[in-house]
Amino acid sequence: MSATVSRERILSWNCEGGGPFQPQAGEVVPADIGFLSGNPIGSAMEFAITEEQKLLRQTVQEFVAKEISPHVEAWEEKGDVPDSVFRKLGEIGLLGAPIPVEYGGAGLDAVTYAMLTEELAKGCSSLRTTISVNTSLFGMNVLLFGSEAQKRFYLPKISSGEKRGAWALTEPQSGSDAAGLRTTARRKGDHWVLNGHKMWISDGGKADYHVVYARTDEFDPRTKRNHIATFVVHKDDPGFKVGSVESKTKLGLRASPTAELLYEDCTIPADRMLGKPDSGWEQANKILNGGRLSVAAGAVGIAQAALDAGIAYVKSREAFGKKIGEFQLVKEHVAYMTLEVETMRLLVYKAAWMKDQGLDNRLAVSLAKLHAGEACTRVTERAVQLHGGNGFSGEYPVERYWRDSKIIGIYEGTNEIQKIIVAGEVLDR
Repeated sequence: MSATVSRERILSWNCEGGGPFQPQAGEVVPADIGFLSGNPIGSAMEFAITEEQKLLRQTVQEFVAKEISPHVEAWEEKGDVPDSVFRKLGEIGLLGAPIPVEYGGAGLDAVTYAMLTEELAKGCSSLRTTISVNTSLFGMNVLLFGSEAQKRFYLPKISSGEKRGAWALTEPQSGSDAAGLRTTARRKGDHWVLNGHKMWISDGGKADYHVVYARTDEFDPRTKRNHIATFVVHKDDPGFKVGSVESKTKLGLRASPTAELLYEDCTIPADRMLGKPDSGWEQANKILNGGRLSVAAGAVGIAQAALDAGIAYVKSREAFGKKIGEFQLVKEHVAYMTLEVETMRLLVYKAAWMKDQGLDNRLAVSLAKLHAGEACTRVTERAVQLHGGNGFSGEYPVERYWRDSKIIGIYEGTNEIQKIIVAGEVLDR
């Protein structure tokens, strides 16, 4: 029989300076207090980043400064990011950052991936969105639920930049009510035939592969979470076509096209199903949890870029005979912006750390996503305010940061959905 170790015993051990806690035979350290013990299930609290993380972050910063930041305005004017950029991202390992090395990825931990996502978002949130869809949504869906053959076929391609993946869940009538999807999949011999309509699919018009969620039985509102399956559709499959595509007319993310996807008797081989026939709802929740963490990390990048721009501006702009950064009300803006960015980052890193430890991080992710969705908008709005009339002009990047911030609280689970998840997790304890 096993015995659960108490929090008090671990704390007593730590106070006595005995080093990492050593459980006796048959003792079990609960996951929620594992971080106190110094055991593999959790590590001591550590805020310093490793030398490897510093090097990787510097590599991404240099790439962003050279290959991304100088071109963002042109990409937004065009409404897309050149394919060559994705190939370069694949060459330096960013497209497959969290994908295991055996499948062509870099095998990075969640905390490091969050750091690099932040740096990419500082340069271009549109590009960060497309990368996250390719990696955190499509890639992780295949990694966590695909067969060995599926992993070896798709993951090396989307990690190298040879191919791109998208993730199709949202439909015209089912946004937050994701289980209300109506796209159908019917088995016919050695094939599945899909019929339906997806909306707001990031990179859906350019992606080579799409993870598609479809219903394998008639829709019943009482059991709508049942009978949902997941498939991979290729862009050249018969019966699949791209509908309307929007980029330049959106409020933000103007270099990340969102597409309408149509399936009209779209016929695919039976072996394109991911996981079990009725596991779609489970898959969607699992993948969205990881995707939300990526979105929150990207929000930190947007907010940090806005803070950096605001600080630089108030240090150089003069009014009433002195730098405007010397005025108290301006300092208040800077102080609150700094507070928001730091708390955003801490929540993201905590959620990522919990993932690395194998702990249930659903609550932590929703807290990070919720705070990011609200705080990022507040920070970018303050950055615009610090710039005055210049903040309203396209000559300064802060107006783009503000535009890009709004989507954080909408896609991959609105702020309201995150509140429901947080309250549910807390009240069910």
